[in-house]
Amino acid sequence: MGSDAVNLLAVDLGAESGRAMLGRLSGGKLALEEIHRFPNGPVRVGDSLYWDVLRLWSEVKNSLKIAAQGCHDNLAGIGLDTWGVDFGLLAADDTLIGNPYHYRDSRTDGMLEWTFARLPKRYIYETTGIQFMQLNSLFQLLSLVKAGSPALEMAHRFLTMPDLLNFWLTGRKINEFSNATTTQCYDPRRAAWAFDMLEKLGLPTRIFGEIVPPGAILGDLRLSVAEECNCRIMPVIAPATHDTGSAVAAVPASRPDYIYLSSGTWSLMGVELEQPLITQETMAYNFTNEGGVNNTIRFLKNIMGLWLVQECRREWERQGMRYSYDELTAMAASAPPFLSFVNPEDPRFLHPGDMVPRLQSFCRETGQPVPDTRGAIIRCALESLALEYRWVAQRLEKLLGRRLPVIHIIGGGSQNRLLNQFTADATGCEVIAGPVEATAIGNLLVQAIGLGAITSLAEARAIVRASFDLAHYAPADTSPWEEAFERYIKLKSPVV
Repeated sequence: MGSDAVNLLAVDLGAESGRAMLGRLSGGKLALEEIHRFPNGPVRVGDSLYWDVLRLWSEVKNSLKIAAQGCHDNLAGIGLDTWGVDFGLLAADDTLIGNPYHYRDSRTDGMLEWTFARLPKRYIYETTGIQFMQLNSLFQLLSLVKAGSPALEMAHRFLTMPDLLNFWLTGRKINEFSNATTTQCYDPRRAAWAFDMLEKLGLPTRIFGEIVPPGAILGDLRLSVAEECNCRIMPVIAPATHDTGSAVAAVPASRPDYIYLSSGTWSLMGVELEQPLITQETMAYNFTNEGGVNNTIRFLKNIMGLWLVQECRREWERQGMRYSYDELTAMAASAPPFLSFVNPEDPRFLHPGDMVPRLQSFCRETGQPVPDTRGAIIRCALESLALEYRWVAQRLEKLLGRRLPVIHIIGGGSQNRLLNQFTADATGCEVIAGPVEATAIGNLLVQAIGLGAITSLAEARAIVRASFDLAHYAPADTSPWEEAFERYIKLKSPVV
């Protein structure tokens, strides 16, 4: 790289794995190098699911140590992102109160109904604009109220997972905008925490702190961390710390009429808006208004995603059958088409374990043929996702009153060529797939904006287009998908 190269470190923590990506920005292009990867996942203790946050913290430091060595201590900054909704609570002495829970923990079962008995559903949505999912931070916090947990009495600060790790990096306790908006504790119209609503629900408002935008320089790395990692003291920058917020920043769009689809464990499908869109209709469709870069709103629908496939794969591994994702996709490609579908939004698919019998039971209960081979099961999941994408795309066009002919698929799921083609065929849209590492790319480029190395989100997206190969999928034979969609809509009606 030239002498003008800027070296940045992105630490991207996902629900299945974490990785550290070194980014070198020079000459209008970004080069990526994965320098560290490590597994992540829930830890069960008794009947509860937790995150192993101290091990994750160790891996963040390992990432920093490796990056500093590889760059000869020439790192300009570090930024990290994670999944949304989960959090830690700090006591008055800044110690962590207990292990952070995993969003799939069962303590939020029934919490939506419990909450709506105390405050109308319409009021909560009108205030927050966030879709209702039992895993949202609001319902996790209210489960502590319901259980009479002493944690809330002890708590002095609420920090989402990236905020907690940034506190340990810098000593600064802040809430970053993109992640704060996912909690369902934030009012996007007032651009502030929804204190009135939180007080009505019995939550202590003192725990919610300062909110900073993506690109904010949080401060310098703690001296103790720098010494432990054998690196120099450097700026810690908040990208969009919600991983989808960072991924959307890396959408290589050059025109405004597109849908983004961040595809991974979850599929997050939507558009960028300048203002939140909160109506009775958006509530009925359970769309959400989350924060993005440059005060944008990520208006989107959260879909269960490739979790369905991941859990099947884990189940077969427990039975001694190990398959790569490519092998499973090849099996699906050879299976008979349009045998049966599931509604990915059915609550039975939220929790880990027993995914194969759950998929089969849905088909059996809805009077469809039951898929009984691995290829048929995976094809059922992939076709169902493509049909759900069509349903969401249609509602986006209806709500916005305009045609959206292009779908940008980003993230790890963009490597699934079969699902990409299914999506093009089911929706009738042009599909542009890539970049795969969208989250890390967006993280790095928002850091660069924060440091003044680049000037705008538009410039960042031009860098993505110049730096990474993209795959294009045109709709092929769409007619079989029309009949399939009619069948699929009937399966959704009991839930949506």
